[in-house]
Order: sequence, then C-alpha cells, then structure tokens
Amino acid sequence: MHTMWKGTISFGLVNIPVKMHAATENKDVKLRQLHKECQSPIKYERVCPVCDREVKNDEIVKAYEYAKNKFVVLDEEELQALKKEQEDKAVEIVDFVQLEEIDPIYFEKSYYLSPNEGGGKAYGLLRAALMDTGKIGIAKMIIRSKEQLAVIRVYQNTLVVETIHYPDEVRKVQDVPNVPEQAEPEKKELETAKMLIDQLTTEFDPEKYKDEYRTALLDLIEEKKNKEQVVTGEKQPVPDNVTNLMDALQASLDRAKQDKPKPKQPKRKTKTNTGEKKKKVAK
Repeated sequence: MHTMWKGTISFGLVNIPVKMHAATENKDVKLRQLHKECQSPIKYERVCPVCDREVKNDEIVKAYEYAKNKFVVLDEEELQALKKEQEDKAVEIVDFVQLEEIDPIYFEKSYYLSPNEGGGKAYGLLRAALMDTGKIGIAKMIIRSKEQLAVIRVYQNTLVVETIHYPDEVRKVQDVPNVPEQAEPEKKELETAKMLIDQLTTEFDPEKYKDEYRTALLDLIEEKKNKEQVVTGEKQPVPDNVTNLMDALQASLDRAKQDKPKPKQPKRKTKTNTGEKKKKVAK
C-alpha cells in the first residue's frame, strides 16, 4: 500500500512514528472525450488569453486573487518553507472526545495509519487506550499543503485518520432555500411512516450495497467491446524531419537565387578593319 505521508503522532509524552495510507479509492468509470470526426482524444492545453499561446509549467506561478484581477504572487520557495515548517511538527492529539459528538457532515476523507520503524509498541498502546475508553483523538496535521483538522480512531484493529472540516467550511443550514417550517404531522401519517421505518430497519452490512450504475456501465462497455463495436483514434501526424529539412533547403535555395545579383555581361569588342588602319598610317 502506497505511503502518502510519514510523521509522528503524539499524545502526552508518547510519540508514535507512523505512515499514512489512503483508506478509500475512487471507483468511478472514467470516460474520455473524443473528436466525433476522427475519434481522437481531445487535448486540453493551458493557454494564456493575453499572450494567446500555450504556457509551459516553468512559466506558471501561484497567486492569491484578493480582488477582481488583483493578485498576490507567492514564490514556490515561500510556499515550500511554510509547508516544511508545519510538516516538521509532530501531529499532536490535543483533545479526546466521543465519536457520537461529531456530526457526519464534518467528515471528509479517511486514511489508514501504520506504525513506522520502532513505533509498534506505542501504536498498540494508543489503539488499546482508544478501544477501552471508547474515545477518539482530535489533532491537526498538514496534508497536501493544507492544515487539516483530523480525528484519530480505531477501525477494525487499525488506527485511522479521518480528516474533518473546520466549522467555517460547513455551510449554514439557514442558507438552504425552501426548507419548510417545522410543523406537526398528522398522527396517522406519522404512525404509518414509523411502521415503514421499522419494517426496513436492519443491521448495517456494507457488502450489501453495490454501485449498480457502475456495474451496468462496465457491462455495456464489455458487451460493445466483444461485439467489436470499437473505434481507433487517428494517430497524430508526426513531423517528418527529412521533408522539413528538404523544404527548408529548397526555400533557402530559391531565396538565394532571387537575392543573387545578376553577373555583369562582358563588353563586346568592336572589330577594326586592318587595311584601313594601314592606309591611315601611310598617309
């Protein structure tokens, strides 16, 4: 399992070197976009609208837009220094609370924790203490350049980090439109609804639930593939260096011919009659 992060979890004077691994994965079926005409994948480019050209990675800087079209540029060195300063700190569990006290709306993403070298004993100690007390730890940590509020708890004999939202990241329920005011329902309707809930009540078994849309989509893809209902995108034309070189040489030659000054024609000598010259001399 890929290690995403290495660090130290501490509570009191106990330090636990740990590794962090993603506990979940996205199983969405990713569909590509093709050009209908030639079945080639669509290419997306980063283009500067002012310079009207594609921008390379080394030409991009990060900035914060504090007002419309007003930015504070942040150097990569400055960001890395802040990140390193926070990452070097141990992740300290600051509080212990009951899991039931945290509403599920706060939970974001789950990560497994495994002990790093020499951390097995302290890892087992924290796990046992959390299991015996039924508590969970609240801590802060840096994940992907963001300071996260996190919960540390036990899941099937393994320590798990659950990142949770800060209170100001959870939108106010008062802003939700068209929520009806609390009203007393009809007694008969309420009793019927409660009976229906009782009939559908069972123990939670996650294996019972399947992504039916994903399964149907994969079946459709496999069916079309077996029927050879497939397309092949046209290959992008590769520049022919030889042809380009010949074109360039020919263009240069043509230009040279046009620019070359025409050679001067030699002056033609006029023929002189020898007999007439002699007569003149004799006179």
